[in-house]
Amino acid sequence: MFEWLADKLIYDLAGLQGSAFGEAAHFFVMDVSKILFLLTLVIYVMGLLRALLRPERVREFIRNRGNLSSRFMAVGLGAVTPFCSCSSVPLFIGFVEAGIPLGVTISFLIASPMINEVAVVVLASVIGWKTTVIYVATGLSVALVGGFVMEWFKPQRWVEDYVWQIHMGEAAKIEKDKSLRARHDFAVSEVKQIVGRIWKFVLIGVGVGSVLHGYVPKDLIVSLAGGGSVGSVIVAVLIGIPLYSDAVGIIPIAEVLLQKGVPLGTVLAFMMAVAALSLPEMIILRKVVKWPFLGLFAGILAVAFIFVGVLFNSLRGLI
Repeated sequence: MFEWLADKLIYDLAGLQGSAFGEAAHFFVMDVSKILFLLTLVIYVMGLLRALLRPERVREFIRNRGNLSSRFMAVGLGAVTPFCSCSSVPLFIGFVEAGIPLGVTISFLIASPMINEVAVVVLASVIGWKTTVIYVATGLSVALVGGFVMEWFKPQRWVEDYVWQIHMGEAAKIEKDKSLRARHDFAVSEVKQIVGRIWKFVLIGVGVGSVLHGYVPKDLIVSLAGGGSVGSVIVAVLIGIPLYSDAVGIIPIAEVLLQKGVPLGTVLAFMMAVAALSLPEMIILRKVVKWPFLGLFAGILAVAFIFVGVLFNSLRGLI
């Protein structure tokens, strides 16, 4: 129905069929309408189910559990909670204060912005389930292994002193209205808040994808991608780091890159870098950790993303 809408608006009404601008505009209308519709629907449904879930309950859920089980829980919770990279940072303080191991906290910090149920649904509808499963599996693996590697370096010494001294106390025991109306109101507020925060990144992401789709020749993009070489994956990660987008906002660009023939591994590395290594997150994270922690965190993720890219590029034709 989204393609039908784009056909009617761009081809039938505007008469732009056959032109580069028309192709770009058609892509823009189709993807913006599709992504915003899915965002609204999925966030509302998950809001109904998650009406009683708050960030405080996320940390309480994994408090006082075994090291290994808490890591899997942290990664799993990161994948189903819609926190972007910047909004995940405040939870860092809460997790530390709750006595949760720092490696577990770091695993959550990696997984949360990179994977969530909204991004999974949108990614699957735009690119397909095969690519989505690969993205989710590698993202969860990076989060789990990244936490282990970071903890091996004993990063506690690089957390700012004031973070250890914060005493937020137990989460307030507030009696919550469990009625359907209350859940509906919560779900609507979730839609307003999250879509309100994401929509501009969707427009930017789809806009960039539209330009690539309509104006940039396929051969040029493929040549810039370097045929999936290690160098091209490194460049993709470096380009992704200064960018800031929700995982959903980067999907339209990834879609076009794949359509243009850019290898899957290069696209995956780029998506992960944008979602989990954003410059705003690094700036906010610097407020609670010292430079060695920040450098190690960014370095481990960058190396992991490059490894993922090179691995899947080498498996081209087999997956």
